[in-house]
Amino acid sequence: MPTRPSTAPSSPRSPISPDRDWIDWVARAGLVAYGVVYVLIGWLAIQLAFGDRSGAPSSSGALRELAQQHFGGVLIWVVSIGMFLLALWQLVEAAFGHRDEDGRKRVGKRLASAGKAIVYVVIGVSGVKIAIGSSSSGKGEETFTAQLMDLPAGQVLVVAVGLAIIGFGLFQLYRAWTEGFADKLDSEGRSGKSGTAYVAFGKAGYSARGVAFAIVGGLFCYAGITHEAKKSGGLDQALFTVLDQPFGPFLLGIVGVGLACFGLFTFAQARHLSR
Repeated sequence: MPTRPSTAPSSPRSPISPDRDWIDWVARAGLVAYGVVYVLIGWLAIQLAFGDRSGAPSSSGALRELAQQHFGGVLIWVVSIGMFLLALWQLVEAAFGHRDEDGRKRVGKRLASAGKAIVYVVIGVSGVKIAIGSSSSGKGEETFTAQLMDLPAGQVLVVAVGLAIIGFGLFQLYRAWTEGFADKLDSEGRSGKSGTAYVAFGKAGYSARGVAFAIVGGLFCYAGITHEAKKSGGLDQALFTVLDQPFGPFLLGIVGVGLACFGLFTFAQARHLSR
């Protein structure tokens, strides 16, 4: 007797679940670009530790360094497009992703994805400005801090921003300590000798980012307390602060290696993207 086809209704599908291939392609391309940026930041920090102050160890400094290489004009466009692709991936995640989470945790992760998208767009726009020759090495963070200072309770707002950045830095350190970043890799990326190396890159990278962001947050808090916008700064200012400490070049060299390791971990994530 022939069997009848099942008439059971199919389970509802996410608007992006029918075909994730294009999303994975976008994510991988963007992660490679982000990895390039962090490897260059790490390299500039190491150069700074050895006394070369010609480059700024920040995302914009890394992009300017890239633009000075052979075929730099092409490379800067490729990396900038990669950053926009990474932002697109995070926007998709903000709108439809994190479906395995419930309630406030899902909302929190979607908001985090939206925040990452903004950061990636800013880096991408910086790259485009450098590519077309309109980038300046102005004090963007200082201007932002000065604008906050001019608002009612401006000093409190600047300190609040600083505390938020410190909190993010501490969270990066927590992820490094607990290896919470490992879930960004699929099972193959966490196994074997290569998996051990990837996790080591991640621990070093997240630790270095945690230290750097905690210093950036501290600079914002100091600027707010002293009412001096010029006391604030971004990643490059934070690394210069490390350099000025006892054993500064040695400490900065370690942080630079860690930041480069974060870039290497990002390459591994691109290869072993966890869905």
